[in-house]
Amino acid sequence: MTDRLSLAVARGIVALPEGEVLVLGAVADSDLGALDKARTRLLWRYHDAHLALAARGWTSVRKPGGPADGVVVFAPRARAAQRAYLRLAREMTDGPIIVDGPKTHGIDALFREIRQRADVSEAWSKAHGKVFVVNGGDFSDWPEIHPAKGADGWWRAPGVFSADGIDKASALLAAELPAKLEGAVLDLGAGWGYLSRAILERDGVTALTLVENDETALRAAYRNVEDDRAAFVCADVRAWRPDQPVDHVVTNPPFHSGRASDPELGRAFILAAADMLKPKGQLWLVANRHLPYESTLEDAFRNVQTLTPNPSFKLFHATSPKPRRKG
Repeated sequence: MTDRLSLAVARGIVALPEGEVLVLGAVADSDLGALDKARTRLLWRYHDAHLALAARGWTSVRKPGGPADGVVVFAPRARAAQRAYLRLAREMTDGPIIVDGPKTHGIDALFREIRQRADVSEAWSKAHGKVFVVNGGDFSDWPEIHPAKGADGWWRAPGVFSADGIDKASALLAAELPAKLEGAVLDLGAGWGYLSRAILERDGVTALTLVENDETALRAAYRNVEDDRAAFVCADVRAWRPDQPVDHVVTNPPFHSGRASDPELGRAFILAAADMLKPKGQLWLVANRHLPYESTLEDAFRNVQTLTPNPSFKLFHATSPKPRRKG
């Protein structure tokens, strides 16, 4: 976490509005130190961020609510999501929009883009990022943050995983699934529901639970997966567990933390899947070839099979999870 925004406020470079402030794009370590909790509402998107912010004493809301006196935008990585947040911010306030973001999220390009359509302060640079204030401006032609139906018939939203089309790895895994998946199934990291729809096309599925950390993606999945057997859970897979063990887990786990590759995320998904399965349960997983998941799979399951070879991805079928050691 950087204290870029707090320093900008403390030094008088940025002035927060006197009234209520809406915050968009806050994550677990966002710099909220300059804000007054009593008059700040944070729009919830990621479940893990919601829990982390709650632990810091902040309350998140699922809907932006009524007009605000000002909006703080923590610029996300995806350009479409940045634009969507700016559009929503201007819809929510006639007052200032304070934008904070690191260079790794393209804050310089965003600053230049906004300056072409609004009155923008000078950008204050600190800790490899920028803070600036936007007054006025029309962003109504930028995308909405809400899910929308694409030309291909799938609902997606700005900033979700694979927002521009079907993910190649997920498509490979969908094609590799057997014709029959008998029993209850979990789709971990379900995104906007591509794999879930493929799962429900298999014979024998009695129930499917889509578990996804990004609530916006899950709302898109709700539109893409219209089936009475489907249930939708916004949760961090690493901490969530079903009420009862299931027969199958299908997953294309995430492997990025910010811009950096983080294999620990995928390993955590594998261990979580083993915890969620029945003693003879089955895991179906796809991963990029460079990700070192083999040892984790072998530690967690009695049987691990590599499926159809692919130059870019690895597909695994693992069965019979081993009992987890305590301590």
